[in-house]
Amino acid sequence: MRSPITGWLLLAPTLVILLVFGLGPFIYVLVVGFTNWNSFAADPTAHFAGVQNFRRLVFDDAFLHSLWLTFGFTFFAVLSEIVLGYLLAQLLMRDIPFKGFFRTIHTLPLMVAPIAVGATWRLLTVPGLGPLPYYLDRWFGFDLRIGSFADQAFAATVIMDVWHWTPLVTLTLLAAISSLPKEPFEQAQIDGASRLQVFWYITLPLLKPAILATVFIRVMDALRTVDEVWMLTGGGPAAATRYVGLHIWRVVFPKTDYGYGAAMSLLTLYVTILLCWLMYVALVARRELPRSE
Repeated sequence: MRSPITGWLLLAPTLVILLVFGLGPFIYVLVVGFTNWNSFAADPTAHFAGVQNFRRLVFDDAFLHSLWLTFGFTFFAVLSEIVLGYLLAQLLMRDIPFKGFFRTIHTLPLMVAPIAVGATWRLLTVPGLGPLPYYLDRWFGFDLRIGSFADQAFAATVIMDVWHWTPLVTLTLLAAISSLPKEPFEQAQIDGASRLQVFWYITLPLLKPAILATVFIRVMDALRTVDEVWMLTGGGPAAATRYVGLHIWRVVFPKTDYGYGAAMSLLTLYVTILLCWLMYVALVARRELPRSE
């Protein structure tokens, strides 16, 4: 028999990497969050401030506004991606013309870096240069100016995120749908169940683990989005798309308020974990509770 020490030795490099690049930075940010530190101030040393930074967050209207915008962005983006991803996955399960070509084209956005996605969509939406404002005005009489209208800027960031990450949802749900057992669907067909009943009582429960895993991944990614939005709108117009990641960046780098920025990062991490836990409890744990006799 192989010694358990051999397994730990094989895992040691991965564990070391996780500790150094995962736990180490988290502890560093946790310590900085309880200090007042501005390396470019007259006194560049860090001073212990207790919970002062976290107390400021409660009354910081700009931070709370950015957090609320981030929640709205995450809700609309993730919901759209789940719905579109499921529909496209069902479409790819059928024999359609050019199925392989469409699948290849559909997954191309995943290969593009987020900052390149933002730059591309910026070029597409620039008035007088991009094709989107030109054709929307010519065909529908719609004046697209994301640099002037807050609702257009918000919608543009959501559409850009949906374009970029829907292929990930499609591939995940496609693999889950392909692995579903056929017996429940055959039995439902024999019993005369409608398509809506089959979807609600068979397909959706069987896909629930894959959907939840995909939702958790996309929610965590959407809550910390920075690159794409920064390149597309820069957080504007005004602060209409200044999501929490962009707000933290503005506090840490231009203002060099490291302690307060670290506190915002910790609170954002806490909110992300809490949100995922609430979704898990609402969708999974509540149904797994033992029923009273």
